[in-house]
Parts: sequence; structure tokens; C-alpha cells
Amino acid sequence: MKKMNYNKKIVNGNFVDNRYDDMKTMLDRVRLINEQAEGEVETETQDEDEPRERDTVEEELTKEYTVSGGKIIVHGASEQDLVLTDDEQSSFQETMEQFAEEVSDMAQFHPLNIYKNNVEWSGDLLRFDVRFYYSIAEVEGTYIGNANMIKVDNKFMEVLGKIKSFYNTFESKWAKVLADRRTTEVEKEEGLGDDELAVDVEMDSGIE
Repeated sequence: MKKMNYNKKIVNGNFVDNRYDDMKTMLDRVRLINEQAEGEVETETQDEDEPRERDTVEEELTKEYTVSGGKIIVHGASEQDLVLTDDEQSSFQETMEQFAEEVSDMAQFHPLNIYKNNVEWSGDLLRFDVRFYYSIAEVEGTYIGNANMIKVDNKFMEVLGKIKSFYNTFESKWAKVLADRRTTEVEKEEGLGDDELAVDVEMDSGIE
């Protein structure tokens, strides 16, 4: 197994970070536009005679986990949403190892962000001063950012192909993680509903 390199290499660091922030902001705007469009469609389908509930804005909570030198940040609306299972931590460990083996063992990984409907991950390929970005939701795909001129030779084109190819592995693994998290969430909600029903039955029957 190849050894992963987490040492940080800074080349015009501030400029690189600014370019990455600009790219991230753009992708966030695309996601927001998609969410607003979906909300408008749902609003239009509502019966006009039905009273509309006022929108409530939930404060986002986050929790950070450290996994084999890498970071995972889980985003959610409740403490229950922030739970990260051992299997999910193992999936991140496998993702980092697979990236090192299949793409490059000279990479500095950024935190992997898990949202309710998306997983985002990025990192720097130190040899080429290239930053990659993966997303599996509305702005799904592979993105590349860089602040310097890069020589486009066979080695660079090869690593670009590997980055793009590895996205399929990343998307498949983390789409399954999201699906499992949603299933668990539904099962917990149904369990709470059953408990509440049982309490109501006991109260109606006079059971103490």
C-alpha cells in the first residue's frame, strides 16, 4: 500500500485558497438556486385554500471527526444527524487509501463534508499544485482549480484522467452512505411514532 503524504506545500497559498473559495461559492450558489426552484414548485402545487405554514429556518449544526489523519465534518439539523458510524469512518479510510493507490500518493486531503443530501470532498495534488473537488449532489462531478500555469504534458493528462475516473468510485461509495443514513433516519422516526402511539393506547385504555 502506498504511503499517503499529508505534508502541506504552499505555493501562492492565499491566491490558491481565494480561487478555491470562489469556486466553492459558485457551486454553493448553484445548489441554492436548485433548492429555491424545488421550493417554488412545491409551493405552486399546494391547494390555494389550504393555509400555508410559515417557513422555518433551522440552524445548521456541525461535528468534526478525525479518521486516520483525515477529517470528516458532518452537517445536520439535530444531534442525531451528526452521528457518524464506524462503517462510515471506515468508508472514508478506504476512500483515502484508494485515492493514494489509484490517483496519487502525494495528496493533501481536505475535510470530507457530509450533508443530508450531498457529500463533498477536495484536496491538493502536491506534485502539480492542482486542487480537485468532488460533489455527488446538484453540482455533481469533478472540478479542478489552480492558481498557476501548469505544463500540460502526458503525466499531467494521465493524472487528470485518474482524478476523473476515481470520481466514479467516490460517487458510488458515498451515494450508498447517504442512502443508508436516510434509511436509518426514517427507521428512527418510525420507531418514535410507534412509541408515541403505544403511549396513547395505554392512556386511552387506562393502563398505568
